[in-house]
Amino acid sequence: MPDRLTRLGILVGVDGSSCSRVALRWAADEAVARNVPLTLVHVLNTPEGSWSSWGLSTSPFPADFDQKRKEQALQVMDDAVKAIEHAAEHSGALTINTELLFSPVVPTLIDLADEAQMIVVGSHGRNAVQRGLLGSVSTGLIHYARCPVAVIHDTGDEPVPAPGPVVVGIDGSPASELATAIAFEEASWRGVYLVALHVWSDADGPQLPDRDWSDLQSAAMETLAERLAGWQERYPDVSVRPNIALSNPARRLINRAEGAQLVVVGSRGRGGFPAMLLGSVSSTVVHAVRTPVIVARQP
Repeated sequence: MPDRLTRLGILVGVDGSSCSRVALRWAADEAVARNVPLTLVHVLNTPEGSWSSWGLSTSPFPADFDQKRKEQALQVMDDAVKAIEHAAEHSGALTINTELLFSPVVPTLIDLADEAQMIVVGSHGRNAVQRGLLGSVSTGLIHYARCPVAVIHDTGDEPVPAPGPVVVGIDGSPASELATAIAFEEASWRGVYLVALHVWSDADGPQLPDRDWSDLQSAAMETLAERLAGWQERYPDVSVRPNIALSNPARRLINRAEGAQLVVVGSRGRGGFPAMLLGSVSSTVVHAVRTPVIVARQP
């Protein structure tokens, strides 16, 4: 994946919710694998401006800020830092930075993402009404952040699956190229094989009008091989299992997510290629799967 000079490294939003804690652990592992800092950010939605704490700034709390909310905010961050410091003892050296901000949540995180390699969020926060749906923060980031966005679901007491592959959707667009780069990098770090899925059409039906799938298979496999060739040379340690299909890219990716440890999707497709588009395929996948998903948002 192209290098980015970013001071925040892996940026993770924390709010004290169980989903946030799961995202925090995932982000810490990602920071260790990449050998970059981990920056924890807790944002309170107030009109009072913003400030940073934990050594990043000495700005005071707003004078009229409620004492209880102040204490709760500090406790959330303190708990998060302690949890990661404990985990870091077992996972390697990790530089931890923190930011505690008072400003609109989604715009603030979008701005911070400009200085991060990746931003990690739980699929929903403390105040989620329907836990089966993405929260407003994660939804806003996967549509507007200017760096890759990892959305992590809280699986509760469900058993952790055995290490599975990384799955990537490839459609030939620039965003798909970034998704492919991320997927190879992640598979290499994790020491697992990569499932590369190319779907010929974004149609929901079983086949394209006036075309037989057998006539298209060779062309689809050739397209996929072309998209993979350079990356396989760059990551010879990654075993790739190519997959092609005629249609229904969202359903195909959702099915492939079963047993996988990570799914990577592009954020925007291109005319003439399957629509791995946010608002359609990518958005559907992020909402539907329980597996961590990285949306390859571009700088």
